Amino acid sequence: MAEAASIILLLSVLAFAVVKPKGLPEVVAAAPAAVLVVVTGLVSPEVAGAEVLRLLPVVGFLAAVLALAHLCDREGLFETAGALMARGPGGLLIRVFAIASVVTAVLSLDATVVLLTPVVLVTTSRLRVRPAPHLYACTHLANTASLLLPVSNLTNLLAFTASGLSFTRFAALMALPWLAAIAVEYAVFRRFFAAELRPTEPRAPEPEPGPAPGVPVFAITTVALTLAGFVVASAVGVNPAWAALGGVLVLAVRALAQGRVTARAVLRSADFPFCGFVLALGIVVRAVVDGGLGRAVRPLVPEGSSLLGLLAIAAIAAVLANLFNNLPAVLVLLPIAAASGPGPVLATLIGVNVGPNLTYVGSLATLLWRRVLHAHDHEPDLGRFLRLGLLTVPPALVVAVAGLWAGLRVIGP
Repeated sequence: MAEAASIILLLSVLAFAVVKPKGLPEVVAAAPAAVLVVVTGLVSPEVAGAEVLRLLPVVGFLAAVLALAHLCDREGLFETAGALMARGPGGLLIRVFAIASVVTAVLSLDATVVLLTPVVLVTTSRLRVRPAPHLYACTHLANTASLLLPVSNLTNLLAFTASGLSFTRFAALMALPWLAAIAVEYAVFRRFFAAELRPTEPRAPEPEPGPAPGVPVFAITTVALTLAGFVVASAVGVNPAWAALGGVLVLAVRALAQGRVTARAVLRSADFPFCGFVLALGIVVRAVVDGGLGRAVRPLVPEGSSLLGLLAIAAIAAVLANLFNNLPAVLVLLPIAAASGPGPVLATLIGVNVGPNLTYVGSLATLLWRRVLHAHDHEPDLGRFLRLGLLTVPPALVVAVAGLWAGLRVIGP
């Protein structure tokens, strides 16, 4: 009964996050659910408090990275990205892949979904090309391209903490999986969208582009120094959130002095309601794990870092992500995977980052992407999304895990 009640609560919270009635934030459902599991004894107050304390550093890091992405947008970084898409070498799809992959890795998947997707939509409209391949690339790369750095995704932050790895070793081990998964995505996209990427009729002459926006040197330099701060902080045992906060303060002081943002806008960009949702969801997931799901999943998760074992872990993580969303999935699996070392933790991360490209509910980023498109009068097609996911997710999982296995053999855990 306890397991059934906790799973029902979790699914109810996730359903609210999917529907988001009247635009209400996810925490509106998650906070009462968290209180309910404590009041009913599904989770003790002590365990709930310990879960919040465990997640607080990660959530603080998330808030800082979200604010950093917003301030980079105010500095004109995404305007410059749009200009590079429109003017750069190669086809538009490969430029979108390159820019979305870098933005996701450095500024987090939320920046790609919320800030880059509208830029891609405007760019495809101005260039008079079909938008679907490039818009679908945004959501796929928001998930897949978030494999590289601990700061790229909330799930990465959780896995980074559980793995015990340094910032640089995490990035080194995930570099090959990141490249391999993106390469598979690009190959499948080229074939899947072949008809839409091929011009079928002469187009009218494109309008003369206006002057290229200036390169936001200050923002790029600040982000580079912030990334360096992550490496240093990790090496000396300091929470990297302090480095992220430093980058936010540098950009915020400049933007406030120039009158381009307000203090209220900077605070709002940190998305504290979403941070509260993560903390509350952690308590609900703890109830699910303690209620029996953890015991049910544990025998299925192989020990060690063999190639087949890592593939099995990634597959289990992908299935759980598409059943329950990737955030609950990683919270369930990490304590189990961490007992076998960094390899299984990173395999779990591959499963919960690449796997969600299979369904709408797999990740919060995909749900947010749908809302962004809906706000711009572009509704994605569910059937096409599922077909594309079936073609990309299995091979991307396999090559990414193979890359991780190779990295573990060469670099070591």
